Amino acid sequence: MANKVAVICNYKLLPERVGGMDHFFWAFNKKCKENNVEVDWFFPNTSNHGEYSNFSVISPDNEIAFETFVLNEIKGKYHTIFTHFIELCTSFYCQLKKEMGAYIIAVDHNPRPLKGYPLKKRLKKRLKGFMYAKCIDKFIGVSEYTTNEILEDFGRGLRSKTSVIYNGVIIDDIEPNKSRKETAPKFLVVSHLRESKGIQDLIYAVNLLSDSVKEKLKMDIYGEGPYESKLKKYVNQFKLETVFNFKGSVSNLNEMYCLYDYMIQPTHMECFSLSILESLGANVPVITTNVGGNEEAVKHGENGYIFKAKDILELKKILESVFLGEKQIKMNTRALIENSFSIQNMVENYFKLIS
Repeated sequence: MANKVAVICNYKLLPERVGGMDHFFWAFNKKCKENNVEVDWFFPNTSNHGEYSNFSVISPDNEIAFETFVLNEIKGKYHTIFTHFIELCTSFYCQLKKEMGAYIIAVDHNPRPLKGYPLKKRLKKRLKGFMYAKCIDKFIGVSEYTTNEILEDFGRGLRSKTSVIYNGVIIDDIEPNKSRKETAPKFLVVSHLRESKGIQDLIYAVNLLSDSVKEKLKMDIYGEGPYESKLKKYVNQFKLETVFNFKGSVSNLNEMYCLYDYMIQPTHMECFSLSILESLGANVPVITTNVGGNEEAVKHGENGYIFKAKDILELKKILESVFLGEKQIKMNTRALIENSFSIQNMVENYFKLIS
């Protein structure tokens, strides 16, 4: 068994934003400690919230580029190195391999553009795959979609060292909805507020609904981001202030899902959404787009509804039918998460890689 592991993660630790990856990091660190595996965590910053006070964190104290900082500071002998939220197939990996000689596992969390990369960027990625993929021992995609995109980006020859480990959630911490409304349901959105998340499409779709529906419709939006002021401008422009309520970021979303009947995620790009898993775990069906790994968790008409990204008219039809009770999800969506997408499965699958 390995006795020392490094996790290099370009992910800011923010007390006001505790998400699924934070819970995974805490659970993985605990699993390693229980098995006498020492872990050094390289993050862009330090924090003592949650379980991070128990971590061995190494972080810069200035504005140096994160990868440069890691290469300057990483010392000792690591058997295995994981990277999260680091660009794949760059010279960084070969420098790291040369310095450490460790088994390097690169985890891909990055969504791709709806229409794919332009030709010039595709060619650059393929060249990077040829030059640097040899320095990565294992590629992990967080969905089947992601693993396919890794092969598309960097070359089909990587198939033998590319596999899927699905993201997972702590099902026991998620309060379930026990009485979903069949008509006039209440909706929530959980998302970073940027243009690629497609929330503007939802606002446009709601604007197309009849006044009788809009008078009773309620949608709460959880999250913050650079597109928030633009979204609020659209809401005011269409006079939808009674429909949309911007709730900001909260640290107890796991307790909030059960207050709603459906979640909406109109995103244009996604890898594998933890908020979708959390919503389903709360027995709250999901209305989302056919991008990324969404359809690997959401089955149309079974535990939610799928529509084509940017298809505002189709989204409007789904919203109207669900609101009026013409479309209904009858199944308990929690069982799927318990069986297939638990954080315990996620931790065990990552831990196997260091055995």
